[in-house]
Amino acid sequence: MRARPFDWRKTPGIAPFAAFAIIFLYAPLVVLVIYAFNANNVVTIWTSFSLKWFGVAIQDQAIRDATFNSIVVAVASTILATIIATLGALGLERGPNFRGRGTAIGLVGLPLVVPEIVTAVTTLVFFSGIGLNLGLFNLIIAHTVFCIPFAMLPIQARLKEMPAGVEEAARDLYADERRLFMKVTLPLLAPGIMSGAMLAFVTSLDDFIISLMLAGAGTTTLPVYIYSMLRVGVTPEINAISTLLLLLSLIFVVAALLLTRKRS
Repeated sequence: MRARPFDWRKTPGIAPFAAFAIIFLYAPLVVLVIYAFNANNVVTIWTSFSLKWFGVAIQDQAIRDATFNSIVVAVASTILATIIATLGALGLERGPNFRGRGTAIGLVGLPLVVPEIVTAVTTLVFFSGIGLNLGLFNLIIAHTVFCIPFAMLPIQARLKEMPAGVEEAARDLYADERRLFMKVTLPLLAPGIMSGAMLAFVTSLDDFIISLMLAGAGTTTLPVYIYSMLRVGVTPEINAISTLLLLLSLIFVVAALLLTRKRS
């Protein structure tokens, strides 16, 4: 008789520990969102429900400029990272085996395990060493490199799930490589590409450390601007901005999750 596989969910004490961890992580976010609707100028004293701080945040020109910079960097880096991740995933999963394939996969996923502060410092040193100072373009390059593994993970997973027989059948029907990619591989790979692009966009939009290290005058992103506002104290305006940023991130993460489930 075969032994049943170990189920960590039945470990004694795991449920209360998991509940405590979830509350510890997400309770501050709930408090932040609640106080974003506080009419009082003092963050910790609730008076009445109000949306005025969202209006104040939207009308602030500095916040709009920082938001514009964040969106430009996120969109550009997402497009570049998704293209590179798609080509890399196709090369690793559909290309011929080569010596050093495991090393290449490890190098692509390196930003996932290396502390972000290390990536930020080394990128800053590298840019300074070659004299590269192109404003937002510096941030776009750094965010693109950082976002590639986030975009590649769902694309690579989708390629592993795709039956190789479909592509072989298309070749048997005399489809050339271009038509095979456009008519068969790309449509089947589209949910993974969209999921990867959404994860890359959220990662770039929410990034703080790399943006803090590389942002110059006039290239401040929204997370860096929020940090600069915190130096003079927490205000309801900061809560409102953070709530909007959190909402946008949740939308993209949920959309990526739904695409993944639909794919499955």
